Amino acid sequence: MWNKIAWKRIGIAFGWLVSLAGLIVLMSFISAKKAGVVCTGVKVYIPGNEYFIDQAEVDNILQVSSHTLVGRKMENINIQDLEKKLQANPFIESAKVYMDMDGVIQVEISQRHPVLRILNRFDQDFYVDQHGLKIPLSNNFTAQVLVANGNIDEMFTNRIDTLHTGLAKDIYRTAEFIRKDTLWNAQIAQIYVNQAREIELIPRVGNHKILLGRADSLSTKFHNLQIFYKQAIPQVGWDKYRVINIKYANQVIGIKAEGYVDSAAIKRPVPAKIDTAIKKQALKDTSSQF
Repeated sequence: MWNKIAWKRIGIAFGWLVSLAGLIVLMSFISAKKAGVVCTGVKVYIPGNEYFIDQAEVDNILQVSSHTLVGRKMENINIQDLEKKLQANPFIESAKVYMDMDGVIQVEISQRHPVLRILNRFDQDFYVDQHGLKIPLSNNFTAQVLVANGNIDEMFTNRIDTLHTGLAKDIYRTAEFIRKDTLWNAQIAQIYVNQAREIELIPRVGNHKILLGRADSLSTKFHNLQIFYKQAIPQVGWDKYRVINIKYANQVIGIKAEGYVDSAAIKRPVPAKIDTAIKKQALKDTSSQF
């Protein structure tokens, strides 16, 4: 019995040894074949429909047109170095470069996605991406994103950087909240920072402005605004109020265009849905007030 077990173990070990030897031979064959492969071209894949960087710029970074890659042996091309060159571009979030057995270098690029454009009080103009990082404008493409301007102190040094001021972070949080909500993304056209360093929102529909204050309790504030739009606006019209103040989480204050003040306390916000007609009107009016 013990002899059978011993022979079985020997058979298993021999099988693994043969497999390992075969794998080594196969890898050696692949390495030998790869060593003789010459680069025949570069194929670039850039997903999405926003092209801050295009095929020509990628070719320029990799120096494809100068024939520094095509015609060279694959074993003499440093893939990691190519990836580093691509990732140094401010519009590229990540880059993956690999070779196939036909001699083609495959390049897969993931772009940064701006969600906000800021014009600070020093006339510096830049984007903020989905990760809250500042990136420069592009000569190739203009992103259709929410614009913030006014008394914004956040500086831009023309390189990828994080947001430093609390106000800029509030603006970013507000823009992200608006972007992710279909209704408010259709209604809010611009963010403005007044002299008191408070955030104001400029709507597409109506002549009023919305005083948000800071980016605290955003869900509650916008829910209160939604109720105000649902209950008050249909009765008095879009042009009745000059300012709709939602900076306080428990109330909405409507300041009439004539200077009178109406205050409506909302102690327990209840689910409310703006009329479909209001939403359609906001979607139709795409004119920017920036």
